[in-house]
Parts: sequence; C-alpha cells; structure tokens
Amino acid sequence: MAGPKDLDPSSSPRALLGAELRHAREKAGLSQDELGQRLFVSGSFIGQLEAGTRRMVPEYARMLDAELGTGDFFARNCGAAAKSRYPEHFAEAAEVETEATAIRQYAPLLIPGLLQTPAYARAVNRAYDPTAPEGTIDEWVDGRMARTRLLEHPTKPLLWVVLDEAVLRRETGGRAVMAEALHHVAGVARRGRVIAQVLPFSAGAHKAMEGSMRLMDFGDAPPLVYFEGPGTGRLEDDPATVAQLRFTFELLSASALPPANSLDLIEAMAQDYAHEQLP
Repeated sequence: MAGPKDLDPSSSPRALLGAELRHAREKAGLSQDELGQRLFVSGSFIGQLEAGTRRMVPEYARMLDAELGTGDFFARNCGAAAKSRYPEHFAEAAEVETEATAIRQYAPLLIPGLLQTPAYARAVNRAYDPTAPEGTIDEWVDGRMARTRLLEHPTKPLLWVVLDEAVLRRETGGRAVMAEALHHVAGVARRGRVIAQVLPFSAGAHKAMEGSMRLMDFGDAPPLVYFEGPGTGRLEDDPATVAQLRFTFELLSASALPPANSLDLIEAMAQDYAHEQLP
C-alpha cells in the first residue's frame, strides 16, 4: 500500500487533490484500506490518488465527498485534474507512466508509443481515424511525441520492450517510414536507453497471444498494469493480476531473442526497408 508522500499542493491539480484527500482521510480517522473498502476499491488505489499517481474521476470524487464529509470539494475540483491532451481511455496511463521507475511492455502489433517517430505515429493515428482533420492528427502526433521526451533522462525510467516479429513486418506508413522507425528503435537501444527484444514467429504460441500489456513500477506506490484495445484502456492494481502479468512478461522475454540478436534483426529489417527505396 502506498505510504504518505509530501506534496507541493501548488504543483498540479492532482497534487492538490491528493494532499487534500490525505488530509480529509486522516481527519476522518480512516486508513487507506478502510476508505478503500467504503469505495469498493483497494487501499493502494487510495494511496495512488493521494500520491498524485492516479487521476480522480467524477464517480470517485462524489463518493469521497460523501464518505469524508467534504461537501462537493472533490466533485468540483476533479475536472481540472482530469484535463489531458490524450484520449480519455489512455489519459491516465499516459500520466502515470511519467512517474514510473520501470516500464515493461509487450507490443504485439505496433512500435510502442515511447519509441515511435513522428512519421510512424502519424501513420498509426491516420489509420485509427481515416476521416480525422489534419489538424486533429497533428495534435495527436504532438501528444505522442511529447511522451517520448520521457526518454531524455539518461537512465530512468527503465524501459524494457518485447516486440512481436509482426511489429517489424507490418508495413506502417510505407517502407521509408518503417526504415526510419526501426533505425530509431535500434538507435535508442544501442545507446543503452532501452532493452529491446524481438519475439520471433518461430517461438510459436505464447501466453500473451490475446493482446498487449504494459507493467509499470513506482518508487512510492504499488505497480500497475495497463491493458489496451481499440478505443479502450484500463489500469489495474490488483496484486494477483499484476503478479500474473509480470510472470507472463518474464515468459515472453525468455522466449524472445536475446537483446543483441534482436538488435541485429531490427537493424537488418530497417536496412531491407531502406534499400527497397533506392532506385
């Protein structure tokens, strides 16, 4: 369960709500677990709200006001904390990844957002919504590129990705875009900023064939796992679920090519895409 964290209430709306929630809970004489039971959530979820790791949504804001006798304080103020440049189903995951100390991700079809190039991100977003105005696509690409700045820090968070071979072979945006995108992934890995492995088709059936997953660890809060589907996404903090998915990631990593061999394959495919562009 997350422990109390000293926050600067002026730093962000989420920090303000987290500090006020902790104050109101302690004033009511409730532990995180006790308050969580009243809201039908885990004590760790309450701790993540207090730490500013998780965003507060209107449903829980109203319940907190009722349980803690805070009038409509949380209901009135959760809107400011919920504003995001990202789609609603992904906004919270994008926010919590900035607090993560380690991110482990299995990508079955796409290069993960943190490793995408602008051209690749544009092709992906255009495929998501073929009729979206160009300005909207620009905003989505800008949002995705803003996330990549997380890797500007030389060492944290740890980013470990297992890419299905389909990620390398699904031509997204054309061959020139794929060549640039794969060269970028390999370059980030060569700099030691990310551990990248490829799960080859030859590995056969595996435990994560039903979809992608992202595990996130934090210094002062319990780990989270994020599940994503077309237009949907969900964060989960249930310890048993997180432990199961961590085991799944370990199995995928064990079945994947070693990092050095993975980089050789990524770079070879990047070269193949690039050479096919030559006259």
